[in-house]
Amino acid sequence: MKLTDILDEARLAASGLVDFASGIAKPNVRLGITGLSRAGKTVFITALVNNILNNASLALFEAQARGRIKRAYLEPQPDDHLPRFSYEQHLASLTGTKRSWPESTRRISQLRLTIEYEPVGLIARNTHGGRLHIDIVDYPGEWLLDLPLMGMTYQQWSDATVGSSHLEPRKSVASEWHAELKSLSHQDTASEAEATRLAAAFTEYLSKCRSDNLYMSALPPGRFLMPGDLEGSPLLTFSPLELPAHCELVPGSIGAMMARRFDAYVSKVVKPFFFSHFARIDRQVVLVDVLSALNAGASSVIDLKSALTDILSCFRQGPNTIFSELFGRKIDKLVFVATKADLLHHSSHNRLDAILTALVAEAEERANAIGAHHHSVAIAAIRATREATVRVDGEDLPVIVGIPNSGETINGKSFDGEVEAAVYPGELPEDATQALTGELAGKLKFVKFRPPTVEGHTFPNIRLDRVVEFILGDKFE
Repeated sequence: MKLTDILDEARLAASGLVDFASGIAKPNVRLGITGLSRAGKTVFITALVNNILNNASLALFEAQARGRIKRAYLEPQPDDHLPRFSYEQHLASLTGTKRSWPESTRRISQLRLTIEYEPVGLIARNTHGGRLHIDIVDYPGEWLLDLPLMGMTYQQWSDATVGSSHLEPRKSVASEWHAELKSLSHQDTASEAEATRLAAAFTEYLSKCRSDNLYMSALPPGRFLMPGDLEGSPLLTFSPLELPAHCELVPGSIGAMMARRFDAYVSKVVKPFFFSHFARIDRQVVLVDVLSALNAGASSVIDLKSALTDILSCFRQGPNTIFSELFGRKIDKLVFVATKADLLHHSSHNRLDAILTALVAEAEERANAIGAHHHSVAIAAIRATREATVRVDGEDLPVIVGIPNSGETINGKSFDGEVEAAVYPGELPEDATQALTGELAGKLKFVKFRPPTVEGHTFPNIRLDRVVEFILGDKFE
């Protein structure tokens, strides 16, 4: 075993001991919420917290359905070095007079939700009396895709990244970055201006890969698109290079500079994220925008499947024992969630479930082998539409109805954000494998709707209760 591996295991053990000691008298669960860009992390967390705080009807959340939840409330941050998830601000965006969706997750944040309940078990009644702290940790999924970099050299990463950029559809948006790569040799003298120019071209390439028409998912390094507080840092001023096999990088060369910054990125950004936050998570929710990938075509679906497999391989999964409690916790429950189910008629919801299950099937085989519990479900954390039927050419057509965002266009008509519209979004195939071939490209009609008007204190949703019960239900025994 390498010295670095021994040190890494020691860091895991140290954090495990701290969490174990603090959790004896004050039981808590660290719930990770992540997903790739535009999957709806901020909306999901806001809706989850809002429903629990207001004791909303979540029929499948057994502890609540049986009346065992006494009250829920927010508490001060348990980790002073982490930004607080801006729950109140996001709630205001969703419910204000100009109702709008909150801004996307761009950095890690945390929120402590405490639930008091009537415990069933004797130990719970006589130790903590039925109080559970849920520390919700929100982080960009793009950062998660960085974790495999810990096991790669700069040469390996460059070979893989440059190689994939020469394959369609990535090749179609890589020409400017490729031109920059061809303009120099890895042996050229290191230049800050050159490094900045290459990093900018590489970042622009990644951004184009993430655009709606391509919708690629596996785009590390994640901080290039979600820099957080590192924007402009030398830690983000590097790029892959076209390198000969088994290349020796000359000290003082541009190649050596890029390799040094890649190594610094891994040691100063990726590893601290893993050991300080990711390795301490008990339960994990991964949000997936399956519909956008289906609409973008086969390449996007294949890339999403690859990204989800990579994501699952990063998790420290398995059942927790007294030893894992002491020496580094594992994720014993994980749920993949296909979001935005309200953009489809309910007749396609189970089909969306099946498609998500097919996407993560390969990744879940590993979870089965090590005893981790996992689940896949399609939901809408906040339902922005309702269902209706319209008659077209003598045939009843199932549609969804909502208020399109200002500027949305349907059949040539532009909407102002105030008027309702009925949309036939298309339907998903009964056979999930058909969806993975890319044959749905361009056949689904998605419209960006405004958040719904809230009646009472909570948002309408689709199947949110299934997620809550699976990921937290056993904690209320």
